[in-house]
Amino acid sequence: MERASASLWRKIRSRYNLVGNECQNCNTPYFPQRVVCRKCGRNSKMVEKQFSGNGEIYSFTTVRVPPDTFKDEAPYFIGVIRLEEGPMVEGHVIDNGIAPKIGTKVRMQFRKMYVDGQEGLIYYSFKFEPL
Repeated sequence: MERASASLWRKIRSRYNLVGNECQNCNTPYFPQRVVCRKCGRNSKMVEKQFSGNGEIYSFTTVRVPPDTFKDEAPYFIGVIRLEEGPMVEGHVIDNGIAPKIGTKVRMQFRKMYVDGQEGLIYYSFKFEPL
């Protein structure tokens, strides 16, 4: 059995990709993945779907008093992003000099989130860059 390590963590496909699923019956996309479609119920046929990562800001807020993990990044933006394919995703909005606004087009970027201790695991996730 493989120990919990960075190499095992990397094998979890949905960890490093914007992967959800879609019901083949009604073409409804979901993120995160669901076992059963909300529309089709037990008749659903779910298949994995890779999302483009392109979308627009649906809502956002500025975090000024963050948890300890992100204390060096404050203030920063957290947004709800409506992906081109339909689902909504929550994530950090990268401060690249473009002030986020409702409707701003964004693109997903895969970035380092934080390090667990001085020599711990490096946690990565997706962030959204305003275009």
